[in-house]
Amino acid sequence: VFPEMALPLWKNFLCVQLLQTTKKRILQQKRLSLYNGACGYDEEWIKKKLQQFSGGSINLSKEDNGIGILTLNNPKLMNAFTGTMMVELQERVTELENWKDGKGLIIHGAGNTFCSGSDLNAVKEIANSQDGMNMCMFMQNTLTRLMRLPLISVALVQGKAFGGGAELTTACDFRLMTPGSEIRFVHKHMGLVPGWGGAARLVRIVGSGAALQLLGGAARVDPERAQCLGLSEETLPSSDETTALGEARAWLSQYTEGPAAVIRAVKKVVTAGRELPLEAALRTEKDIFGTVWGGPANLQALVRRPKHK
Repeated sequence: VFPEMALPLWKNFLCVQLLQTTKKRILQQKRLSLYNGACGYDEEWIKKKLQQFSGGSINLSKEDNGIGILTLNNPKLMNAFTGTMMVELQERVTELENWKDGKGLIIHGAGNTFCSGSDLNAVKEIANSQDGMNMCMFMQNTLTRLMRLPLISVALVQGKAFGGGAELTTACDFRLMTPGSEIRFVHKHMGLVPGWGGAARLVRIVGSGAALQLLGGAARVDPERAQCLGLSEETLPSSDETTALGEARAWLSQYTEGPAAVIRAVKKVVTAGRELPLEAALRTEKDIFGTVWGGPANLQALVRRPKHK
């Protein structure tokens, strides 16, 4: 009867559904796609297309202390993402979602550099608009799931983090850089804008003005400027691959010491606070609080009766 009222009501319904799904995702770590067949998105089709462009790998090691090490391994192309690497990244994220003892994650690149973005051989082959949109939606889904993991994550930036590599760093909670490294959103020079969610996340990290400078100027961001902008937490002393990885482990340990249930709960309440409206975030925080109140770590702390200083 009132068709003009139908669209706002439908949009409101969709917003409520997305909020509920996002809340469930934060609490239960169930997989959530941003698109799910919308906008002509066909995940199985794009995966088959991407798997035509092979090379490199995404390796994951899970350590006994609850720290995962995710390695981008395609050093001959400065760890550029081939099609198979994009698919493997999704598989590694699924593995991390199912890792109940995990507390932290370090993402780094092999061969003393981080990631130079997408492999241009694959990009040239998926140059039409719909293929590009499908790849964009596939990577947005994967990086959003990565960002929402109940693990405290850090990107260890050595060498260059360009284009899609720069976008990947923004899907982590923190960024650490090594001497001589740089982050650069080079998309403008490729006639593009970020498509893997990097622009939206960058605005939330450094603010809209700084994001506009970094994207509009395709500016080189060295460790000193990255710290000034709040894009990087710290510049590590060493640029040696093995030593820097050890330093990143030590840096991350200050946030991951303690029971996995508590560390994971900390990450979940922060994710809820960042992504949900206040009332929904408060309710989610209450639910997460309920999972640790009276739990082993809480009861042990009460027995120790630490004094407030």
